[in-house]
Amino acid sequence: MVAQLQPAPLDFGRCRLTFEQPRIMGVINVTPDSFSDGGLFVDVDSALAQAEKLISEGADLLDVGGESSRPGAEQVPLELEIERVVPVVEALRKRFDVPISVDTCKPQVASAAVAAGADMVNDIRALGADGALENASFWEVPICLMHMQGEPRTMQHSPSYVDVVSEVVDYLAARVGAAEQAGVPRQRLVVDPGFGFGKTLEHNLELLRRLGEVAALGLPVLVGMSRKSMIGKVLGDKPVDQRLAGGLAAASLAVWHGADIVRTHDVAATHDAVRFTAAVRDSS
Repeated sequence: MVAQLQPAPLDFGRCRLTFEQPRIMGVINVTPDSFSDGGLFVDVDSALAQAEKLISEGADLLDVGGESSRPGAEQVPLELEIERVVPVVEALRKRFDVPISVDTCKPQVASAAVAAGADMVNDIRALGADGALENASFWEVPICLMHMQGEPRTMQHSPSYVDVVSEVVDYLAARVGAAEQAGVPRQRLVVDPGFGFGKTLEHNLELLRRLGEVAALGLPVLVGMSRKSMIGKVLGDKPVDQRLAGGLAAASLAVWHGADIVRTHDVAATHDAVRFTAAVRDSS
């Protein structure tokens, strides 16, 4: 197989992330209701301990989220999300050097997190919320633009596409263009096809099989399939705590087809699986 073309390094201002190998984004949910680890890391001390563990296992970035985006999730009030996220970001920045991402679609939360030391904004609405595009250039950090059909409360009711991959690619290309027009440099943009966000199992599998079409946009591709229901469904409705093997297969396939950043709860195993996959993919 021909070696994977690398996107340009991601510019964080204080550092740059290159993609000679897949990068691992470790998840720190500071929420009581996330589908996998809700309630485990809601205070600063537990979040710091989890961050130390994830970094020791090979995480290149940390992703802090204060609002669950699982199917059916309700919106968290703005003030509460800021109260959850900002103290954790501040504490992580003081203690660790790895880039810190904030997983939010609210521009006010993103602004507060960036002021507290966040290095990246991971936006499931791709800067679609009111005021997001207008504020994006002022953050001066990388921004991940994700595809989602609908919203978390309703996105899994009846997702429908003519061609899921081409529609996802077209949407992401349009959002990249909008972000650039708003003043965000291309070297600070990442795209995420949004596995599980307004997509059936069949949509997710097709998207994974054709992920190279997303990578053809020429930007770093972030994927998040860790412990998701798509894995459980394929494996006979396995519960969340029994999806590791399937998640490693999904992450490896994503890297084989062009993913650059893998967002995961299971850093150590995912790190080894995707490093090995990339080594085979890039061998000549």
